[in-house]
Amino acid sequence: MRLSTLLASCLLTALCPHVASADGPQIGSWGVDLAGKDLAVRPGDDFFRYAGGSWIASTELPSDRTRFGSFDQLADKSEADTRGIIEELATTSAQAGSLEQKIGDYYAAHLDQQAIDARGLEPAQAGLRDIAAARTHVAIAELMARPDLPVNGPIGAFITLDQKNPDRYVVAVTHSGLGLPEREFYLRDDAQFREIQTQYRAHIARLLTLGGMPAGRSNAAAKRIVALETAIAREHWPVAKRRERDLTYNPRSIDELVVLLPGYPVREALAAGELADVTEFIVREVDTMTPLAKLFRATPVATWRDYLTYHYLRHSASLLPSALDAEVFAFFGKTLNGQPEQRPRWKRSVGAVNGALGEAVGQIYVARHFAPESKQQMLELVENVRKAYGERIRALPWMSEETKLVALEKLAAFRTKIGYPDRWRDYSALEVKPGDAFGNSQRAAAFGWREQRARLFKPTDRDEWFMTPQTVNAYYNPIFNEIVFPAAILQPPFFDPKADPAVNYGAIGGVIGHEMGHEFDDQGSKSDARGVLRTWWNPDDEAAFRKLGDNLVAQYSEFEPLPGLKLNGRLSLGENIGDLGGLSVAHAAYRLSLGDRAAAAIDGLSGDQRFFLSWAQVWRTLFREQSLRNQVMTGPHSPPEFRVNGVVRNIDAWYSAFGVKQGDRLYLPDEQRVRIW
Repeated sequence: MRLSTLLASCLLTALCPHVASADGPQIGSWGVDLAGKDLAVRPGDDFFRYAGGSWIASTELPSDRTRFGSFDQLADKSEADTRGIIEELATTSAQAGSLEQKIGDYYAAHLDQQAIDARGLEPAQAGLRDIAAARTHVAIAELMARPDLPVNGPIGAFITLDQKNPDRYVVAVTHSGLGLPEREFYLRDDAQFREIQTQYRAHIARLLTLGGMPAGRSNAAAKRIVALETAIAREHWPVAKRRERDLTYNPRSIDELVVLLPGYPVREALAAGELADVTEFIVREVDTMTPLAKLFRATPVATWRDYLTYHYLRHSASLLPSALDAEVFAFFGKTLNGQPEQRPRWKRSVGAVNGALGEAVGQIYVARHFAPESKQQMLELVENVRKAYGERIRALPWMSEETKLVALEKLAAFRTKIGYPDRWRDYSALEVKPGDAFGNSQRAAAFGWREQRARLFKPTDRDEWFMTPQTVNAYYNPIFNEIVFPAAILQPPFFDPKADPAVNYGAIGGVIGHEMGHEFDDQGSKSDARGVLRTWWNPDDEAAFRKLGDNLVAQYSEFEPLPGLKLNGRLSLGENIGDLGGLSVAHAAYRLSLGDRAAAAIDGLSGDQRFFLSWAQVWRTLFREQSLRNQVMTGPHSPPEFRVNGVVRNIDAWYSAFGVKQGDRLYLPDEQRVRIW
């Protein structure tokens, strides 16, 4: 069983470029790149390309990217800022055990591919020997549970917050064990996915050979591994079903878990994962557990050894000789996602440091790159959006007064975190050794696991952050009822103190509304003001809400980003509700901020036009076809094009702002527009 952590609803996808200006906004003269528009496109036909088509046509997708947009450009800036901090520390003499020493040595060791190549497979040999020595199913399950071994297994465990008791942590049990992104990659029977399966099998064989297995044996092992993972995939829930929070909350005692997993060495696996004293669990995909346990026992130990060897090498490849690293990239980067070139080693090394010591780097990042006044301005924006949300809830025609009272209580109770945590993570127990990239990674994994393990049986830490300050993203945590905005996202095109207010409301205001909207999306709305998973809706209101959600599902399921591949409106429903509610409420907040005044025109554009252009600017993005296909099939977010076009066509103010009329491709009759919040 394996450690993970809380996954909260988050923004995740594209932002926008900027050029520094000392006296004014960093983008254009008031915050929007007007040169990026394509005036040959009617806004009512394709607002995404009207607002950013020229930028899309003139921008080249970098060879080390599967997608490229304003998010990625802003992430590049954060990465460069972080690199400057890390490399400065890597070249200075720091006291042993200090944060400076740990950051510098972790980075330098990971960056030194020549030294990694010189060590060969030696760093991985202890793990490979342990896998080779396994002779029983008990030994296999124990290996899968070890926190220092980066391997898969069909049944996993992670420590997370209790959705029905936000004051405690629990161990959740879930299905796991796939190497490809989702079950559909094994089960979908068409030429493209059959080719992916063929290439995956060939990749496994090549990696096993590079790891020391004879070629003839590695080919046979690869066939068995793919067959095993296909059998695991048949038992997995579809990804859209896994979003249903009430379906994935199934408490079980230790004795009940043993019964649910016949033949699986539950107690031995828990002991190997340092969880022997845990007696209560939350099982997620409960009806998959027994079939997976039976599959585990029915699969020969020799097949499991091959399976573990492959996954151990795959997940360790960046810390092993470059031939293994190149092989993993060739399949997962090139074949699966269409990425022509691997990202430079320094970028991957920055990412490795952020993964192991992210808040240690974040402390310095905040001091150098985050203006304190941004935090206060953001708090003011949040409160304006909260006020607008409250007014819209009170005016909802489909919600009863009794449900409105609870919704307003939840709205008033949510907490906002801006920029960085008030208390930084303690890394004193993490040992980092110079020149030991592989060992440093192992120790970081074990450190993270034991840090999580120590939380069990203690009150929850409501000050914890699940993203570092240098992360370009945002999230809503339904169990703590909080919205969180790391420092790195509070830059143009999202937020610029010198930009036109319409721009900030359309960009960061829309993001605030989006994250706030997760309080009331199809899953966040299952928790109350305290974050407790429970039903608080009047049944008639819940039925009305579901009908509105179903209408949105139907709209998005008609979008076809690639020929023959339509969006899964059910999978993306939560994020689509977040986008639609967020932008609607941000627009109401913008109107409130104007008071009785009308916004003056700028460059011939009204305030409402500038507001919607700002939202569209945030999401302009290029995609490689393979990466786009993967997002549509596996991700909860709609592709950026539909985070623009799918939203604006449901907002009345957009129609009047751009003169959109019947006959335009995005036009929806009034009665078909979805208005949820």
